[in-house]
Amino acid sequence: MLGADDPDTERDGADPGTERDGDGIVVAARELAEAEGLTAVTPRRLAECADIDLGTLYERFADRDAVVAAVAVRGFADLAAALTAARTAVTRPSEVWPAVLTAYLDFAYANPEMYDAMFAYTPDLTLGAEQVPETVAAAFGELRAALAPLAASRDPDTLTELGWSLLHGLVMLTRGGRLRPEAQDQRDHLLATHLFTPPAG
Repeated sequence: MLGADDPDTERDGADPGTERDGDGIVVAARELAEAEGLTAVTPRRLAECADIDLGTLYERFADRDAVVAAVAVRGFADLAAALTAARTAVTRPSEVWPAVLTAYLDFAYANPEMYDAMFAYTPDLTLGAEQVPETVAAAFGELRAALAPLAASRDPDTLTELGWSLLHGLVMLTRGGRLRPEAQDQRDHLLATHLFTPPAG
C-alpha cells in the first residue's frame, strides 16, 4: 500500500506564521469536537476557540470540511503512534497482535469524535485507494506488522483489511450500544487470541 502526501486540507503557499495558525486551528477543532461534538465545529466557534479572526481561518483552510479532514489526518498520525508504541513494548511475538488490538480499541474509545472524523466525515481518506495519506498508510502498516506473522499462506494485506474491519465494527457497535456490555471482555479476548490463528497444516 502506497503512502501519499496529506490531502489538500490546507491552502498551499502558506507562510510559517500561517502554518502555526493552522496547527492551532487543528488542535482547537479537536478539543472542541471532543468537548461538544463535531457538529459544534463551525467556522465561527472555531475562530473563537483558536483566538483568531475568520479571515485568518479561511486563509489556512478552505472550509469547515477541510478543517475536519485535517483533524482526521492528525488522528491517523496519533493512532499510528499508539499502535507503534504498543507493538514495540512487547517482546514475545504472540503478544504483538493482542497489544496492538488493545491500543486500537483504547484509542477509539478515548477519542470518539476524532475517530468519527477519521472514518465517518472524510470519504477521501480511503484505505483501499492506490494513494493514501502517509498517516493512514502508517496506521495500516502497524496493523499489518502485527497481523502479517499470523498470515501463514494467506495474503497479509487482505488479513489486515479484515482485522481493521473487525476492529472498526467492534468499536462502532459497542459505542452504539448494540452489543452486550457484559460480553465485551470476551469479545476482545476472542478477537485477540483466536480469530487470526494461522491455519493448521
